[in-house]
Amino acid sequence: MLNYYIYRFGQFVALNLPLRLAYGLAVLLADLHYLLAFRDRRFVKANLKAIFPQKDNRQLSKISRMVFRNFAKYLVDFFRFEMLNPEYIRRNIKLENLHNFDQALAKGKGVVVLTAHLGNWELGGVVMAQLGYPLWAVALSHKDKKVDDFFVAQRAGKGVNVIPMGKAVRSCISELKRNHMVALVGDRDFTEKGILVELFGKPMHFPEGPAALSLMTGASIVPGFMLRNPDDSFTLRIEKAVEFSPSGDKAKDLASLIKAYRNTFEDYIRKYPDQWYVFRRFWSE
Repeated sequence: MLNYYIYRFGQFVALNLPLRLAYGLAVLLADLHYLLAFRDRRFVKANLKAIFPQKDNRQLSKISRMVFRNFAKYLVDFFRFEMLNPEYIRRNIKLENLHNFDQALAKGKGVVVLTAHLGNWELGGVVMAQLGYPLWAVALSHKDKKVDDFFVAQRAGKGVNVIPMGKAVRSCISELKRNHMVALVGDRDFTEKGILVELFGKPMHFPEGPAALSLMTGASIVPGFMLRNPDDSFTLRIEKAVEFSPSGDKAKDLASLIKAYRNTFEDYIRKYPDQWYVFRRFWSE
């Protein structure tokens, strides 16, 4: 219950302060959190060290601090969803390669939109919905129902249809068959029952959902990322559909398809490490 009131207070502040001032306050709180949250700071730095073994402690600390700051800004953006309109999109968001979505939808089998815990994936979904794309997003439900209702309302209020993770498979297949778009965050498996694939040379469990849905329905997998620019504007960048020809061997195809888009994750995380928000140990021993 306490988390709910914290989120609502954060929303009140974000909606009633000018954006620059809201960002400034968020950065101040993020710096305080960085100093006090020893465990989170240690995990973030360890994850970065696995990606950049050549960087020294000072360099990793600098990136780590920016991870905390950018995540705080991410929350400000989430709290301000009700203020987002076509004018904001026109002035603050650069759209790159939306034709990759259009070409995939033209095939009539739906689109699996694949992203990561990178940049502002929530804002990316809202912008796509505001642009008129038929978007459904799979989301992990919060344990606190009031918090979960708050998050669902924030998304639904701007046209993003939410599919709870526990009911995802049947609902996702249904929407893809209707030639809709289903968005999934595919860089972290919360069940540890996913497909074992290497990321940055270290084995980890990838969620099999995006690949499995594509293989079951024939839907194209199209990676997309909402990236924060240095001036706090954004770029929504859409990659080409993942090219893959299934062999008919389900287990082999799942692993091969995940490997086909794994490199995209590596490229983006390596380029934008200060926007990759993973505050737990990412690679298991």
